[in-house]
Amino acid sequence: MAATGSSDGEAGTQWAVLAGVTAALAMFGAAQGLSSPLFTLLMQKQGMSPALIGLSAAMMPLGLILSASFVPAAVRLVGARNLAVGCSLIGALCFLGIGYLQDWVGWFVIRFIIGIVINPLYILGEVWALSLAPPSRRGRVMGAFNTVLGAGYAAGPLVLTAVGISGWVPFLVGMAGFILCAAILRAVSSSLAGFEDDGQLPGGFFGFARLAPALLFAVLVSAAVQQGTYALMPVFGAAYGLPERTLAALVMALSLGNIFLQIPLGLLAERFGGRAMIIFCALATTTCAVLLPLLITTPAIWLVLLVMGAVGYGVYTMALVELGSRFRGTVLVAGNAAFALMWGAGGIVGPPGAGALMQTIGPLGLPVVIAGLDALLVSFALYRSFKRQNS
Repeated sequence: MAATGSSDGEAGTQWAVLAGVTAALAMFGAAQGLSSPLFTLLMQKQGMSPALIGLSAAMMPLGLILSASFVPAAVRLVGARNLAVGCSLIGALCFLGIGYLQDWVGWFVIRFIIGIVINPLYILGEVWALSLAPPSRRGRVMGAFNTVLGAGYAAGPLVLTAVGISGWVPFLVGMAGFILCAAILRAVSSSLAGFEDDGQLPGGFFGFARLAPALLFAVLVSAAVQQGTYALMPVFGAAYGLPERTLAALVMALSLGNIFLQIPLGLLAERFGGRAMIIFCALATTTCAVLLPLLITTPAIWLVLLVMGAVGYGVYTMALVELGSRFRGTVLVAGNAAFALMWGAGGIVGPPGAGALMQTIGPLGLPVVIAGLDALLVSFALYRSFKRQNS
């Protein structure tokens, strides 16, 4: 009976720590969810072109790309917990700088710095969640993790619709999100795994790429689609004459899809497997992209955006589930760092590519990029599955 009680106590502690990590990432997600439409609307107000808005949005993922390979070294140098808390506080200072400058040129630099400091939060938060989740419940746990994170993203645009883009309030909200993230992580830090002595996967990023190229391409596509739609959906809606307050609500609808549908997607992943669900989510995202220009001025667009937000980011959630089921220990850490790098690469491809195509062929450029990328993902995933079965 004593052993059982000890086991129950350890399980309770594990779930409590998992809840703490999830809540911390939700606070950080709220700050991120606010920043994307805020920057887009402010730059639109200043008369910036869609291509320039997309290029500005790419600064954060550029920071993710360039910092990804240094995160394991930073963990060994200062420790996982200190790194996560410190990066949260630097993120708050970046929002202070954004509000103080009110200059789009300076924003390029600060958005790049934000990309650098949020990378450890993504990597460590997800690895902690994957490590704490029981294998039999990994799909629903990661679905819940991304649901709460999605709720944070949705809260950002929701605040923006309430307070507008003028004054210090939206920037103070962003600062508060990062500060709360730091406080929660500090509170649960004693029970979190450190990873300081786990070593490295031989070959680094390229070593992991040889193990799971389809997973990395799935992350690339999910990032390009999500960041491209978040950054340019207001521009897409404006081209069809939608009012300003509705433009921010379009982004909020994408975020709400994460809230309502990530857990069901996780349950499906437990039944059908992460690989099959990656293909399903990519096909569903392609369908939604085709429907965007057909339904943008109708009430049906809200349902399309809800589904699109869920399955577009669901590609990433399913890749995480597959990552956690296939790898452990140091390889899991290295794989998640590779995910962060590919997420940054997707952000480089998505917003600028979609913005440039929109400037060339009009608003249809956004759904063309989304559908094209997801079609490539489906083709590559099917090819890898066929090759694996016949090897």
